[in-house]
Amino acid sequence: MLAQSIRLVSRASVPVLRRRFGTSMPRRDIIQDLYLKELKSYKAPPVKATDSVGQVKPWVAPSTPVPPVVEASAPADLSEYESQIVEVEGVAEAAEEESDVEDWFVVEPLETEHH
Repeated sequence: MLAQSIRLVSRASVPVLRRRFGTSMPRRDIIQDLYLKELKSYKAPPVKATDSVGQVKPWVAPSTPVPPVVEASAPADLSEYESQIVEVEGVAEAAEEESDVEDWFVVEPLETEHH
């Protein structure tokens, strides 16, 4: 029994198929290493409150708008408007046509020449 258990353990520990990967040293990229080193060592300059002077326009609050002036705001203008005569479009034209009737379009009779 002991011999049988030893064989089972030895078979289980030895796999039938093994994958083998190449273990070579990774190549180092010198340029990338220099670039990363410079990035890590870079310190941004501190931001000052006066850095934006000359770069942007200063903010100025807009002026308050002036209220519009109404032309007929005076009482004299309002009374003049109320006293005007109302003109109706069709009525005034009919009165003028009746008073100034002229025959400005005269048809002359045609003279017929006989040969």
